[in-house]
Amino acid sequence: MSTIKSKDGASIFYKDWGTGQPMLFSHGWPLNADAWDEQLMFFASHGYRVIAHDRRGHGRSSQTWDGNDMDTYADDLAALMDTLDLRNVIMVGHSTGGGEVTRTIGRHGTNRVARVVLVGAIPPLMLQTASNPHGLPISVFDGIRRGVVEDRSQFYKDLSAPFYGANREGSKVSQGLRDQFWMWSMQVGIKGAYDCIKVFSETDLTEDLKRFDVPTLFIHGEDDQIVPIDDAARIAVTLVPGAKLLVYSGAAHGLTATEKDRFNADVLAFVKA
Repeated sequence: MSTIKSKDGASIFYKDWGTGQPMLFSHGWPLNADAWDEQLMFFASHGYRVIAHDRRGHGRSSQTWDGNDMDTYADDLAALMDTLDLRNVIMVGHSTGGGEVTRTIGRHGTNRVARVVLVGAIPPLMLQTASNPHGLPISVFDGIRRGVVEDRSQFYKDLSAPFYGANREGSKVSQGLRDQFWMWSMQVGIKGAYDCIKVFSETDLTEDLKRFDVPTLFIHGEDDQIVPIDDAARIAVTLVPGAKLLVYSGAAHGLTATEKDRFNADVLAFVKA
């Protein structure tokens, strides 16, 4: 397997396919790089070099006890870019991965970055606070923590429904897609999964977004039940100069799978612009 060593010695797995301008993909919680496989195949077939890693604690990367925080996630991603000497990179982040991309730019700048795509992404802040009254209450995230601790296997099976919109009338989401979600989720170490809930819910990425100085595209499902669009993309797009927002009517959080043809075409048009 292809891996790099992070500054604390953690092993970070990555895939690296194709040639051309690099595209770097960051996955959501509680998944891994495999969640991007259809995008990796599509963009590698269209002349891009595609790289996707497993976040620490997830998939084939080290299940560290410590370091499950957004700053370390970002430093791991920056280390991957440095090790592979990626330049003129198109960064693509989904959900928590969108936060990871955002914090990477906040901490490390855009010297290596050409464009950014944030999909169903968590910025600027998911948690309801005095300064973020429209966020989700802490009880929502406490419920996720209970689900992971008490019966994570069943919790992940249940979570796959709102993730892909399988709980909506007329849904055509296959059982296979939901089973795949469960399989990937069960590869996450329980400590990393538990810690990451705090990361994706409580990390304020407002100032990081303000550091963006490259073309940025937000894509978000109008019916995202995991990261509601009004709490995320509709606010985040106003913080990035010149950024654009594409709203997918009726689409769920996992739109990279449920709307993959449209998503791939939209991202290809953006990176070629």
